[in-house]
Amino acid sequence: MSPVPRLRDYCGPALLSYGFRPFFLLGAIYAGLAVAAWLPIFNGELALSTAFGPIDWHVHEMLYGFLPAVVTGFLLTAIPNWTGRLPIQGTPLLLLVLLWLAGRIAVTFSAAIGWLPAAIVDVSFLVLVVAAAAREIVAGKNWRNLRVLAMVTLLLAGNIGFHLEAHVNGSADYSARIGIAAIVLLIAVIGGRIVPSFTRNWLVRENPGRLPAPFGNFDGAVILFSAAALLLWIVQPAGQVTGAALLAAGVLHLVRLARWAGDRTWRDRLVLILHIGYLFVPVGFLLSGVSALGLVMADAGTHAWMVGAGGVMTLAVMTRASLGHTGQALRASALTQAIYAAIIVAALARICASLHPAWQETFLHIAVLAWVVAYFGFAVVYGPLLLTARR
Repeated sequence: MSPVPRLRDYCGPALLSYGFRPFFLLGAIYAGLAVAAWLPIFNGELALSTAFGPIDWHVHEMLYGFLPAVVTGFLLTAIPNWTGRLPIQGTPLLLLVLLWLAGRIAVTFSAAIGWLPAAIVDVSFLVLVVAAAAREIVAGKNWRNLRVLAMVTLLLAGNIGFHLEAHVNGSADYSARIGIAAIVLLIAVIGGRIVPSFTRNWLVRENPGRLPAPFGNFDGAVILFSAAALLLWIVQPAGQVTGAALLAAGVLHLVRLARWAGDRTWRDRLVLILHIGYLFVPVGFLLSGVSALGLVMADAGTHAWMVGAGGVMTLAVMTRASLGHTGQALRASALTQAIYAAIIVAALARICASLHPAWQETFLHIAVLAWVVAYFGFAVVYGPLLLTARR
């Protein structure tokens, strides 16, 4: 995302001047708090007044709480670039932020206020986000980005299903996989645009030579095949056909990533981390494929997607966008690189916790600590930039 010129006079708090500011900051803080609380909740040392079971609360708040905040921050900042229309600022942005916060409170205390009122409050946020994004994309006639809107709409549908499924069945399985699939496809679509684009820009300027392959029929075919494999996984997560489809999708994404010349970006950590984050997409497909064949635990692949691809890619985008849109140099400081290192450790430790049950508790504690360090680290390092006006 390149900086967007401010097209209207704005005199309010800097935090509400662009969508990335409040949603990146609050999303990072909430990600750290929710994961820090997760192990005490799982071990029965901390109780929440939520209608969800402990595991469902954790899954929901990562999948439909934290990640939608970051996605919204990205969309509200990127859509003006895509359409040339005015960004959402001030009071409308504040209302969106407050509704997201209300959703986190409603879910946490849903046992007290009732599952249905909590669901309505929680779901209303993504409804407004989808409506706002659709209005801007249609008004700007930016039809190519309707695919991004489709993925966010799928995330909304998964959130609605999560509340209903958890209430009716006592736990949410299908709707959790729907949400994971939506996030994976969002990363495949948006990552497939920004990773080669930023890589090309840096290579042309700093390291001439082999450049990333432009988006073409191969990329479209990989995304379509991935969507079909994920649909199969949603409906039937175990079985030879599902396993074969997921493994094939993983290989295709490895080929896709190799075409982006990431091996030539070691000197720019802001670009390199995008490639590392995307690497967890094929890793997730491969592990989920092996899991479908009954060879490893089922959550190895899902955590490769969520902690790896989701966790790493969100921080990669959040740091780069925060620097660029606040007028800073696009350079990864030592503290930023420490944030990257922490989230990579968190992803690898969480995957290892699923692959090595005997060491599960140790790896879980490492993963939680590294995740909290990464996201609280972002809030501490980038919070001052997000709270002050663009330089």
